[in-house]
Amino acid sequence: MSSVIEGATPGFLVWRLSMKWRVAVDRALAPLGLTHAQYALVASLYGMHRDGLRPSQRQLADHTGLEALYVSKLARALETAGLLERTRDPRDPRAVQLALTEQGREVTRRAIDVVQALMDQLLEPLGGLDGARTREFTRELTTLLDVPLDVSLAPSTAQEHEKEQP
Repeated sequence: MSSVIEGATPGFLVWRLSMKWRVAVDRALAPLGLTHAQYALVASLYGMHRDGLRPSQRQLADHTGLEALYVSKLARALETAGLLERTRDPRDPRAVQLALTEQGREVTRRAIDVVQALMDQLLEPLGGLDGARTREFTRELTTLLDVPLDVSLAPSTAQEHEKEQP
C-alpha cells in the first residue's frame, strides 16, 4: 500500500479512487468527445431508453446522483453536440425530457465499450469485471450508497465556530 495512503480514512480512499477513475474515464473518452460526467448522462439515458423510459432532467439527475442544474448544463452541451434532444414533457410543461439522437446512441455504444474495457483493467486486481471480489466490492459499495444522508447530524457552521472561540 502506498505510504501516502497508509492510515487514510475510508472516506479519503473512496474520494481518491473516484478521482483516479474519473480521470481515467475522462482520458479514455476524450477521443469520443465526452467527459466522464457526460458519459454518466448518455450511458444512463441509453439504459433507460432500452427500458422504454424517456426521463426528465430531474429523473436523470436522481438516477445519476448529479445536481439537477449540472444535468441541465450537461444536457445543453450534449444537445449542441447533436447527441441528445431536449423536449418539453407534454404532461408537465415545466419538465424537460431527454432522449439520445441516433448519433448519440452510436457514440454512447462506442463509449460503453471503451468504459467496459477500462473498468475491466481497473478492476483486474479484484479479478476483473466478472471476478468474485469485484462482485463483493460492488455489494459493499451499494451498501454504503444505500445509507440515507441525515444532514441533521452534521454540526452547523455556527456551532463549529462557537467551539473555536476561547
